[in-house]
Amino acid sequence: MRIAALASHSALDVFDGAKDEGYETIAISKKGRERPYMEFNAVVDHHIIVDDFKEIPTERISSKLNEMEAIMVPNRSLAVYVGYDSIEKMRLKFFGNRFMLRWEERTGSKNYYALLDKARIKRPRTYTLQDKIEGPVIVKVQEAKRKVERGFFFAANDRDLREKLDAQVKAGIVDPKDMEKSVIEELILGAHFNVNFFYSPIRNRVELHSVDRRIQSDWDGFYRLPAELQLKMQSQPRLVEVGHEGATLRESLLQGVFEMGYSFVQATKELEPPGIIGPFTLQMMVTPDLDLVVYDVAPRIGGGTNAHMGVGSQYSKLYWREPMSVGRRIGRELKEAQERGKLQEVLS
Repeated sequence: MRIAALASHSALDVFDGAKDEGYETIAISKKGRERPYMEFNAVVDHHIIVDDFKEIPTERISSKLNEMEAIMVPNRSLAVYVGYDSIEKMRLKFFGNRFMLRWEERTGSKNYYALLDKARIKRPRTYTLQDKIEGPVIVKVQEAKRKVERGFFFAANDRDLREKLDAQVKAGIVDPKDMEKSVIEELILGAHFNVNFFYSPIRNRVELHSVDRRIQSDWDGFYRLPAELQLKMQSQPRLVEVGHEGATLRESLLQGVFEMGYSFVQATKELEPPGIIGPFTLQMMVTPDLDLVVYDVAPRIGGGTNAHMGVGSQYSKLYWREPMSVGRRIGRELKEAQERGKLQEVLS
């Protein structure tokens, strides 16, 4: 077997970890974006370069990957650039349950709110544009120019929300056609964390792997300014994700974190059998009352796992007594499944 990934998002973590476990790797790069994967040639054995990522499901690319006995590790970029329908129909082996990927959306019959409610995990209250907004909210809407990204902005109340939406439309940031698809969430004030888990069918356990936090532009720079200057600028930070940094949680919170992880896995088994396999991320706020409130879900490898690449994380080491990145954990699961004759239990 060889481990393949679309060359973006968390691919370097996947490649680095696969090499640690003795696997060859395949980077599927878009022309013009291949340089990092050429430069880091110690962790990339084979390159497939396409003009557009939408070529990945074609017979030409799929056949080549199958000939190389590739196992695809899906990431967010694959879901966005290739699309759920194409991923679900591809004649290719995937690590994990590929049908879980579309549950990352906020709308439609399969959405992460349904997952959280099934798992009885606390989440923010949601509104539609037809509702009377009560209190401060965060609005999540697709940007007009960056179709692959979701934009965010804050509003203090109903009037503030509608004024800001109109301003975003006039500035060309938001397309009026996308406004009805926007998601409006109660604003939960607290400390934000991306908590990365790994569910192993082979070991039948939910592992707390690592914790990271987002670095966002121009939010990261804006909140460092004095309040007086922030008010004078009258600017709305866009919260564009540009990186991650590692973090830890106080140990008294870990009981609740584990309960959430196991509840989430059970909910996925009931809603999309056989459920989540491998990595997933719950993005949560920790309030001053120490409540854990999940505001976003990634039913695949998280973009922040690169923060632990190579050195592993403080939590994964507690299981393995050696550095264990998420990429290496994927490779280890494949190796153990292969050795036990249970490979089909971790593939779709």
